[in-house]
Amino acid sequence: MCKIILITHQKGGVGKSTLTFNLALNLADSAKVAIIDFDAQGSLMQLQSTTKTMDILESPADLNSISSLRFDFIFIDTPPYLSSSLPQLIRIADLIVVPTKAGVLDLMAITNTIELINQTGGLKKTMIVLNMVKPNTTLTLDILIELNKLEASVAKTHISDLVSFTRSVIQGGLGKNDKAISQIDNLTREILTKLLEQ
Repeated sequence: MCKIILITHQKGGVGKSTLTFNLALNLADSAKVAIIDFDAQGSLMQLQSTTKTMDILESPADLNSISSLRFDFIFIDTPPYLSSSLPQLIRIADLIVVPTKAGVLDLMAITNTIELINQTGGLKKTMIVLNMVKPNTTLTLDILIELNKLEASVAKTHISDLVSFTRSVIQGGLGKNDKAISQIDNLTREILTKLLEQ
């Protein structure tokens, strides 16, 4: 039975598509993996012909059909706004990953996303991930303190603002950047552990 991982946040520019791509790619060597691109911009759909190890699919008309697709893991990349399909996607997801940057506006925006997830009954299966983290800033710690006040769990792994992540979508992977690879490996382990708890 496939595991559905929803990547969502109402704010744009938090790195949802890049994180979706790297997490899916990290599992694609040992499992059958697909990404469903719900973003109208279709950023990930444009990689369909260049990605060999996983499938990238358009959003289906019938959202309930997603769980019957023959994959081990399905990652769903959502648009940077609260779409009408989001409540149903929250319901069918086994895990909801909410990437956020360590910024004040991002913190304000995440509250609405978490509120919607809570209203749809998905808070226990939600994990907030600090993404695109700038080095050597006390703001990250301040934001982390505020995020921990929310009822959703916060990932121990933080994803840094590394050029390797930006390039990974074009290059089809993280190359030889040990720091980037280690961060994605650690976050993948956290996600798999959280899925086992559900």
